[in-house]
Amino acid sequence: MTDSKKFLSNMVNAVPPSGIRKFFDMVIGMDDVISLGVGEPDFTTPWHIREACIYSLEKGFTSYTSNSGLIELREAISDSFHNDYGVDYNPEDQILVTTGVSEATDLALRAIVNPGDEVIFHEPCYVSYKPGIIFAGGTPVSVSTSRENEFRVTGEQIEAAVNDKTKAIILSYPNNPTGAVMRKHDLEEVADVAVEHDLLVISDEVYDKLTYNGKHTCFSSLNGMNERTILLNGLSKSHAMTGLRIGYAMGPPSIISAMLLIHQYTMLCAPITAQMGAIEALKNGESEMQAMVREYNRRRRLFVSGLNSLGLDCFEPKGAFYAFPSIQSTGMTSAQFAEDLLHQQKVAVVPGDVFGQSGTGFLRCSYASSLDELKTSLERIEEFLN
Repeated sequence: MTDSKKFLSNMVNAVPPSGIRKFFDMVIGMDDVISLGVGEPDFTTPWHIREACIYSLEKGFTSYTSNSGLIELREAISDSFHNDYGVDYNPEDQILVTTGVSEATDLALRAIVNPGDEVIFHEPCYVSYKPGIIFAGGTPVSVSTSRENEFRVTGEQIEAAVNDKTKAIILSYPNNPTGAVMRKHDLEEVADVAVEHDLLVISDEVYDKLTYNGKHTCFSSLNGMNERTILLNGLSKSHAMTGLRIGYAMGPPSIISAMLLIHQYTMLCAPITAQMGAIEALKNGESEMQAMVREYNRRRRLFVSGLNSLGLDCFEPKGAFYAFPSIQSTGMTSAQFAEDLLHQQKVAVVPGDVFGQSGTGFLRCSYASSLDELKTSLERIEEFLN
């Protein structure tokens, strides 16, 4: 019998399965589990957004759209960034609507990376960046961040990782899994390095609306960065629309055109129903979005305070909806802690090291769960620790 594995590409063989998926396979079939592991809102998409999707179907909008996405949606995206951050993108040739930010990340990397190119990214980080660089034929170069620096990457660290093979830097703030946020002058340090070495920056800002202390700084709004930034964002987290899969990329026309080329040969376009919902979300979804952010903030304060009172040191996350407590005081590994907590107390969290080696000794806990579930999970964690 032929071993079909021999047909697999070297790039696929170089990438292990997602640590998140591997862990949550254990959760399937268990009852009474409180899951703090899934990175998605527990809110349902606001009704008027769902109505827009329903109406689009009733009106018979079931066809392809432009490969770039509906022009009405691109105009709404352009307007929102002009209003929020004072940055301008031409909806005709500088915005590409994708099926989630994950596709946008993949397109960005495949559009710019040649074999041998290096791409710098900071850890802990979203699990797709490193595999995405490898799938694009590039070489991932990680830079570790730490609890002591509130998981912010510095320009000095990026500078130290740059060499003549470096092509781009991936930034991801507010950060998944740590909840870290970069201050404006932190980002300006990175921008200086990008200019000095003529690098592109892929800035994933899908959690920009979930910034709790102060206002988010859009990377492309920094001096000179608009022309060398591929800005990624989407509506999954801000408007509780994960299943509708609407993301987008913005950047220089030549790069967006290259991403569009790949997109039109693979995905063609994002689903028209979801694009109709996204237009409604951007035009009329501000109040519901703000209400969700206020609720996440309330949960954030309760949950992080609770973790610290249990002796699990947790710095204050300033964005996204994740707490990243240290479990080093327990003497357990991240995987051991997470597995034993799941089996003994039925609380599902994610080992921090699946997001990179600098996440060793930490856990990712999503507080996008109800207050009652968060309180119960803290009680169960206390019982586990005792």
